[in-house]
Amino acid sequence: MKLNYYQPTEIRFGRGRLGELGMATAAFGKNALIVTVPVFKEIEDPLNRARESLEKAGVHVSHYAGVVPNPTVESVDAGAQMARSNKVDVVIGFGGGSSMDTAKAIAVGATHPGTAWDYLFFKKEPGPQTLPVIAMTTTSGTGSHVTQVSVMTESASHTKSAIYHSRIFPKVAIVDPELMLTVPRHITACTGFDVLAHAFESFIHVGGNAYADTLAVEAMGLVRRHLPAALKWGGDLEAREKMAWADTLGGLCIATAGVTLPHGIGMTIGGFAPHVTHGQALAAVYPEFMRFTWSSAISKFARLGRILDPTLKKPADAEAAEGSCAAMDAFLKEIGMWVSFESLKVDRSLLPLIADNSRVLPDYKNNPRIAERDEIFTMLEASYRR
Repeated sequence: MKLNYYQPTEIRFGRGRLGELGMATAAFGKNALIVTVPVFKEIEDPLNRARESLEKAGVHVSHYAGVVPNPTVESVDAGAQMARSNKVDVVIGFGGGSSMDTAKAIAVGATHPGTAWDYLFFKKEPGPQTLPVIAMTTTSGTGSHVTQVSVMTESASHTKSAIYHSRIFPKVAIVDPELMLTVPRHITACTGFDVLAHAFESFIHVGGNAYADTLAVEAMGLVRRHLPAALKWGGDLEAREKMAWADTLGGLCIATAGVTLPHGIGMTIGGFAPHVTHGQALAAVYPEFMRFTWSSAISKFARLGRILDPTLKKPADAEAAEGSCAAMDAFLKEIGMWVSFESLKVDRSLLPLIADNSRVLPDYKNNPRIAERDEIFTMLEASYRR
């Protein structure tokens, strides 16, 4: 067995740790840009407490509130301009995946020629002048607080791609489950399913490893046990804590292994239909992805099937692996994520374009079964109406 592992992010996990943001940030600079979505009621109080923590630690705070779902090059560029104008020396991503991804991209765009889009994984490497990033996650889903990935969309071409480099790993990730108590049910479901997808796709990744597998199995079990409870009552702090931990484990999985076919398709869906959340895009394609792939990774699909449905523990691996497809269907229905492109208002005419572009990112190469363009289109067509 050969294994490479690199995780430079200091993880501060636990209830009430928002108050540590100031001192954690001050170790990297005294002039910070905090990056959020436009302020709304549920984040107003924690954001004020974050400011108080920063100011108490002697950190001057500028605020960029221009984050958009499925971050665009334009929204990143506006934040980078603010960072340059205010001569900030540390960037704080405060919120969900969009805020943290935007913060990472700003850390590159503010300190390099051109724009952050010029530093995608297949273009130039970000240099050592990249600003340090602090991640303060408020949802349980994206894992962005512990990854070297920043996803954004070029609006003109509907292309969704990513910076992928160790220099954008957050220096510190603060995970305070108390911040997740007010996350709406729909967002809890979308982000929670993303956790399961991160863990499972790293588990079946052809370049995966024993470290990622161990974390992935734990994360999948946590999601199965605790996401329904968090959806039943958002104020269930134990469920929120377990989902926050599952999210962190899922992020560690994709930081060291990666994702596969569904994420490549899901990111392309986000490029052409930015109103669709990442979790929704994944949920729309997962039933067909499961049926396309299960026979190419029987033991691992069997493991997922037994996590989702304990009645699959007795059957042999092949039967349990095939049964994982129905088990995934049932879980999606249980958490309110049994969606289709029709229900998500994705025009059918976009499906060929999504199929054409779903192999632009290399994620499909990591799947146990490689999908050709027409096979992806067949999956998309089957996912249009349920």
